[in-house]
Amino acid sequence: MAAGGGGRRAWVVDVEKTLNEADASVEVSRWQRHCIYRVPACIKDLNPKAYRPQVVSLGPFHHGDAELRPMEEHKRRALRHLLRRARQPLEEFAAAVEEVAEQLESAYLDLGAEWRGSDGGRERFLEMMIVDGCFLLEVMRAAGPGLKQNVDYAPNDPIFSSHGVLYMVPYIRRDMLMLENQLPLLLLERLVAVETSKPPNDDVINRTVLRFLSPTSHLPPAGVGLGLHPLDVYRRSMLGTYQTRPGWNNEPETDIIRSAVELYEAGIRFKKSNSDSLHDIRFRHGVLSMPAVSVDDSTEYMLLNMMAFERLHVGAGNDVTAYVFFMDNIIDSAKDVALLSSKGIIQNVVGSDKAVAKLFNSISKDVVLEPESRLDAVHRHVNAYCRKPWNMWRANLIHTYFQSPWAFLSLAAAVFLLVMTIMQTVYTVLQFYQQGNGSDSSSAAPAPM
Repeated sequence: MAAGGGGRRAWVVDVEKTLNEADASVEVSRWQRHCIYRVPACIKDLNPKAYRPQVVSLGPFHHGDAELRPMEEHKRRALRHLLRRARQPLEEFAAAVEEVAEQLESAYLDLGAEWRGSDGGRERFLEMMIVDGCFLLEVMRAAGPGLKQNVDYAPNDPIFSSHGVLYMVPYIRRDMLMLENQLPLLLLERLVAVETSKPPNDDVINRTVLRFLSPTSHLPPAGVGLGLHPLDVYRRSMLGTYQTRPGWNNEPETDIIRSAVELYEAGIRFKKSNSDSLHDIRFRHGVLSMPAVSVDDSTEYMLLNMMAFERLHVGAGNDVTAYVFFMDNIIDSAKDVALLSSKGIIQNVVGSDKAVAKLFNSISKDVVLEPESRLDAVHRHVNAYCRKPWNMWRANLIHTYFQSPWAFLSLAAAVFLLVMTIMQTVYTVLQFYQQGNGSDSSSAAPAPM
C-alpha cells in the first residue's frame, strides 16, 4: 500500500489491529505468571559462566546444549527407576502433568515456539518436563539424608551411587541454582502425588528441595505455600522468612558505609548473629551483628543468580542484592575479610582473604537497590555513630593503649607519675599556705604584759 495519497500505511493498520490485544488486565495476568527468565546480556556479560549450567539441563532454556547432552542418558535411567518403584504407568504421570501444562509453560518467559502448539510442541514440552522432573527427584533422594534406602541403583552408578553423590552431585546442585535452569515446583508436586497416590503436599516438596540444596539450613515452616522453583526456595531460606515484610519507611541512606577496618578503628565491634538469616544484620550500642556466611566455590554463582532473579521477578524483593551491596561496602581489602573471619562472620573456604574480597567487589557491579532497603536503618545508625567525635576519641584510646599489655603498662605508669606529680604539687602548695598562715598569725598576736 502506498504511503501517500488516500491509502493507509501498512504499519498503521497492523498497529490498529493489535489495539484490542493491549488490554492492561490481560498484560497483568500474563506477566504475573512468569518466574523463570533468561538472564539479559547486560547482566550476563559481567560473568557469563555464572549463569550457564555445567553438567545438566533442567527445563527448556538449555535443553539440547552440546556440553549437557551426556546427562540425557542418565535422565532416562532415572525415569525408568522411578516408574519401576512407583508401579504406576507413565501415562498417569503424563496426564497429571498435562493438567497443569499451561501453568508450566507460563512459568518460562520467552518460551520458544518449538515447545508450544499442537504440532508436537506441547508433547515435547511435557516429555521434557517429566524426564527432567523425575531425574531431579531421584538425585535429591540419592543425596538426601535418610532417603538412600529408597534408591535402587548399582553401587558403581556414575550419578546415583555414593561415589556419584560425592563427585557429581555437587555440580548438579550448583546447576540447580542457575536462574535459566529451573523447574517449577508445581511439576515436582504433581509427579510425587502420582508416585505416592497421595494428595499434593507443598511442605514435602519445599523441604525436600531445601534439604538437598542446603542440609544445614532451617527447614521452612509448614503452611507457607509451594515455592516457585528451587532457587526461590533456597533464597527464602537464606532470608530466614517465607513471608513478605514491609520495607523501612525512613528516607534511604545516601552515604556509603565504611570498610570493616575503618569501622573497627571508629570503635564499632563486630559480632556473629545467632541466626543465619540475611535479615539478621543489626547495630546496637556500637556492636554490628551479622550472620555467618560460608564462602566457597559456588557462592559467587549462587548470589549472582539470586540477584538476577530479584532484578527480573517483580515482587521478589531486593534482600539478597542489598546484602551483597552491604558486604561490598564493608569489604575493601583482605584486611577487612581477615577481621570478619576472626569474628566468625566469614567462613573462608576458597583460600585467600584477597579472593573473598575480590568476589564481593566483583559481583556488586551495576547493582540497583530499591529505595527502601531493609539495611537502610543499619546504614544510618552506623554512619551516625561514626560521626560522633567522642566515639572516635574513645576508639583511638582503646586501640592505642589497650591492645598491648606493654602499651597499657606504659599508660598506667604515665598516669601514676602524673597523679603523683599533681599530689606532690598540691601538697607543696598546701604546706606553703599553712606556713604562711602560721607566720601571719604569730606576727599579729599582741605582746605579753
